[in-house]
Parts: sequence; C-alpha cells; structure tokens
Amino acid sequence: MGEPFLIGDTMTGGYGKGPDILHACTVSVDKGEIAVIVGPNGAGKSTAMKAVFGMLDVRDGGVRLDGEDITKLSPQERVLKGMGFVPQTHNIFTSMTVEENLEMGAFIRNDDFSETMEQVYELFPILRDKRNQHAGELSGGQRQQVAVGRALMTKPSVLMLDEPTAGVSPIVMDELFDRIIEVARTGISILMVEQNARQALEIADKGYVLVQGRNAYTGTGKELLEDAEVRKSFLGG
Repeated sequence: MGEPFLIGDTMTGGYGKGPDILHACTVSVDKGEIAVIVGPNGAGKSTAMKAVFGMLDVRDGGVRLDGEDITKLSPQERVLKGMGFVPQTHNIFTSMTVEENLEMGAFIRNDDFSETMEQVYELFPILRDKRNQHAGELSGGQRQQVAVGRALMTKPSVLMLDEPTAGVSPIVMDELFDRIIEVARTGISILMVEQNARQALEIADKGYVLVQGRNAYTGTGKELLEDAEVRKSFLGG
C-alpha cells in the first residue's frame, strides 16, 4: 500500500500562539474515497480538517497531497493544488444568484467552465431550477448544495466538508449524503466532519473518531459502526 492521496500526518498544532488543540492526529483519504471525522463536541474535528486545509499552524507533523508536502502552503495555494473546502457557515453569497455563486467558485479558472456548471446542475437539479434566484432565499439544504456546487467549480481532486448536514432535516441529510456518494464516484476524494456520526459512518470508506484532538479509533465505517466501544461512547448505544 502506498501513501494515501491526502494525509494530515501526526499533526500537532493550534491557532496562532494558542495551545495545541491537535495532538499527533492523523487523518487521510484515498482517491474516490469518503473519509469521515466524528467525535464529541470540542474533540478537534473541525480543527483537524482546518489543519489539513492550512487554516492553522501545524507545529509538528505535516500534510501531503499526492506525495507532495504542502504543510507550508496557504489555503489559497492549496485550492490551486486541487483542494476544495466548504465551511459550515458563511459558505455562500446570499445576495448573489445561485448561478453567480457557482461562477464565483470558478475564480481560479481561465478556461470555459460551462461543462463543470452543467455537471453541478446534473448533480443538484434543484439548483438549475433556481439558478436565477438569490441564494439567500433558498432553504438550508439548498444552500448547502450551492456551497458544495461552488467548491466543485474549481474541479478539485479533494473536497472537504465541515458539517455539511448541520441544521437540515433528516430527509435533506439523506439526500446530501447521496450526492456526496455521487461526487466520490467521480474519483474525487471526500474528507468530511460530521455531527450525525452514525449516518456519516454508514457512507464512509474510512472513519476517524477523535477525542480531545487525538485519534481514539480508526477503521472502516463498517468497523466503527460495529465496534461496541465506539457505539457505546459516541453513537448512543
């Protein structure tokens, strides 16, 4: 087995001059795989993802993408390398239309991106119907589709999602997860942080349970769902 396509390897670090939040934490994802980070509140889940994306100082360990050390690159430089990141909040321009939001996503491209936009509309048909509507008028689930679609406009090789189903209904969550599976099937690697741990692990190729910034359990989604300790401690029995 070679190295994973994307790996945050034994990352220790925190924000600015603050204390370490991550302690030798490792998360990785392979091509076309879905990797999910779960754990209790305050476990460092989003922090681990932000570390992989370059949004905080990794003081020890490193981040590698397709074998290249990108630990010192800024988030913007990582986007140019093929990483897409969808934050949990403030992830769309509410005063712009759906189509304008998607166009903003293609900011790094100099080529014709109409084909990618068509792919986004095929993935999220509701966005085609609402493409001339202001994004601020959409439901929570539709906004998340806009946010994911916008990240896909850069044609990323890795898509990172910070709690994509936060605050949406169970039906919308299932639909978003179905779309995420479709994205992964196109060969894009998905790394996501998710509060709905059980549902997320059901679609995950790989899962990481973090506790206080450390790896507590790692395995396939199935293994973690079947692990009595994980079920008792993190999945409500």
